[in-house]
Amino acid sequence: MNLNARIPSGPIEQRWDKARFDLKLVNPANKRKYNVIVVGSGLAGGSAAATLGELGYNVKCFCFQDSPRRAHSIAAQGGINAAKNYQNDGDSVYRLFYDTVKGGDFRARESNVYRLAQVSVSIIDQCVAQGVPFAREYGGLLANRSFGGAQVSRTFYARGQTGQQLLLGAYQALERQIDAGKVKMLPRTEMLDLIVIDGKARGIVARNLVTGRIDVHMADAVVLATGGYGNVFYLSTNAKGSNTTAIWRAYKRGAAFGNPCYTQIHPTCIPQSGDYQSKLTLMSESLRNDGRIWVPLKQGDTRTADQIPESERDYYLERMYPSFGNLSPRDIASRAAKRVCDEGRGVGPGGLGVYLDFSDAIRRLGQKTIAERYGNLFEIYERITGEDPYTVPMRIYPAVHYTMGGLWVDYHLMSTVPGLFVLGEANFSDHGANRLGASALMQGLSDGYFVIPYTLGNYLASEKFAKVDETHPEAVAALAQTQSMTKQLLAIKGKRTVSSFHRELGKLMWDFCGMARNAKGLEHAADKIAGLREEFWKNVNVAGEAGDLNQNLESAGRVADFLELGELMCHDARVREESCGGHFREEYQTSDGEAQRNDESFSHVAAWEYQGPNQKPVRHQEELQFEYVKPVQRSYK
Repeated sequence: MNLNARIPSGPIEQRWDKARFDLKLVNPANKRKYNVIVVGSGLAGGSAAATLGELGYNVKCFCFQDSPRRAHSIAAQGGINAAKNYQNDGDSVYRLFYDTVKGGDFRARESNVYRLAQVSVSIIDQCVAQGVPFAREYGGLLANRSFGGAQVSRTFYARGQTGQQLLLGAYQALERQIDAGKVKMLPRTEMLDLIVIDGKARGIVARNLVTGRIDVHMADAVVLATGGYGNVFYLSTNAKGSNTTAIWRAYKRGAAFGNPCYTQIHPTCIPQSGDYQSKLTLMSESLRNDGRIWVPLKQGDTRTADQIPESERDYYLERMYPSFGNLSPRDIASRAAKRVCDEGRGVGPGGLGVYLDFSDAIRRLGQKTIAERYGNLFEIYERITGEDPYTVPMRIYPAVHYTMGGLWVDYHLMSTVPGLFVLGEANFSDHGANRLGASALMQGLSDGYFVIPYTLGNYLASEKFAKVDETHPEAVAALAQTQSMTKQLLAIKGKRTVSSFHRELGKLMWDFCGMARNAKGLEHAADKIAGLREEFWKNVNVAGEAGDLNQNLESAGRVADFLELGELMCHDARVREESCGGHFREEYQTSDGEAQRNDESFSHVAAWEYQGPNQKPVRHQEELQFEYVKPVQRSYK
């Protein structure tokens, strides 16, 4: 497998400009001759489909929701980063680049990250032009707030609804192209396989989730923008429908999977309330701007928050990381919360919670100001918990949120399968081992609006395409394979529900491949998951029929993929004998409990190549070169 990252030469600040000039172009008349499939309609997919349609390509865009407006990007709350330096507080493109590489614990590709920082300034202009209602200062200028892992204010926001407002901007651009006839939208349709012909991605197999019909769709290139795989843990902040099927089926067709063990635990989530809860709810990291995080000083202190005086409170992030305090990066803040709870100083049921307290901010700024900044977030919290965060502190605890791993892509965002491009959270590319808050929306829109139009055009202009249609033998074979899997799932008629397998997998993943990991636990989890996967194909019960709306069947296919992915994640985490970012191996930590990297042996991307059913995948390496940011022990103290 060739892992050529195709990084341009020259000074890093000139590489993207150089690449754009060197890339081949497709003239406007010829763009009408090319067909492109985009799978996913969130910020990355929606912006890509809209932009490619605007350029003149014929685009088919697929989503399993009933509308692109239902994409999970809508759930992003806190904001989007951009190096505009409106606050005149020392920000710059280079500082955003530096913060992102450092925040990812020096496990990201420098050139991709620098391009992301460069493009960030254009994203804000694009979104303002679309009418995205960013918060503004009194004089009318766009407002900014702070986020974790940065000492400047670079995060643009729309209260706690930033993802929703950005998605509406992309959605209206997408709808314009649908109306113009350049984009055909296929909602309630799920990709189930990738079609590879002569080594190139040429189409997908997809199921209409309403009628159950399975069809083949052909194109000259395929773009995957299907989000992350956090639901492998069952309980996460992701929407229940979020899954790994598109990228996993592409992996099984030859696309390398990069860094699958890099998963992010978000420190600011509403704690689990019961054994049969189906998902968790995120409380935006932006709340850490004005909220102070603390626990009682004494172990086993069961007094209510208002009964614990200041002298008996431990504002542990402010104590441990005085330079960044409550805005420490997510991986560090999450582990710190786990540590104090493990010491017996957690609050709430089971001691699995810490306080996020706004009393100081309310006294200083007034409740009205706090409500203007975070009102809808406070409403969400009160509806779920029945507690008023204006009068009592929120209780929060870390939860699975984002995945930094994904399909390996080069600088052009193309996978190891030519013609298969991967955008946003579905790829591994920009965040290293830990994503800084407010950078997911930045990456999704950067990839969709500003990168893929150039790199996809270069691919189309560089290749010769044989004419293929749905009757091609590879397309017919892929369709038959998908239909066979569907029949197999329905024929098992076992005794266990799909959900019971998913829940058991999630517990194994959380216990042994979650916030903290060790060799023994990872080996145990991998063995258990292999056994669980074997039982799934003998004992799962999938009710209903194939030719109908069947959400149980949908879920079964997704859980089958999660079972395979979970096993790979444990193997990846076991091989990586270091701690970095969201990957924390208990055997590799500094004397004060921080992540201890092993740059000599693991300063690389792990890219896994599928070898076939029940065969061990092959691990390849892309060595990371650091010319501009010298890897050091990460410190936020």
